[in-house]
Amino acid sequence: MDIDTIRQRLEGLFSDTLGIELTAVAPDSVKAKLLVRPAICTTGGILHGGAIMAFADTLGAIGTVMNLEAGKGTATINSHTNFLAGAAVGSTVFGESTPLHRGKRTMAWQTRITNADGKLLAMVTQMQLVL
Repeated sequence: MDIDTIRQRLEGLFSDTLGIELTAVAPDSVKAKLLVRPAICTTGGILHGGAIMAFADTLGAIGTVMNLEAGKGTATINSHTNFLAGAAVGSTVFGESTPLHRGKRTMAWQTRITNADGKLLAMVTQMQLVL
């Protein structure tokens, strides 16, 4: 599946509402960026933790989809986030998700969220069920 097909599948969905912009998609890495807008921030103009988690969840799910056999689906069954630093409104954050495990029943993905300077803002590990 190519990046344009995935972008079309996400149109109108939650990830589209968040403003996630896919930049690279492959079976072993999914990359995207996200502009920090007021609508996805907490008070003080800092990116909401839930937005960070949803950003990472989307990338891990896409990575899983890139590795599924035809006719299979996926759902997140576990996610763990470590928040390390904030991102201010007006900045852009970057995510890269890579596989830790790609099995027949589950897949595990780790997503690094960084700022434009490469500073690590959050580390997310999630488990995807293969349906």
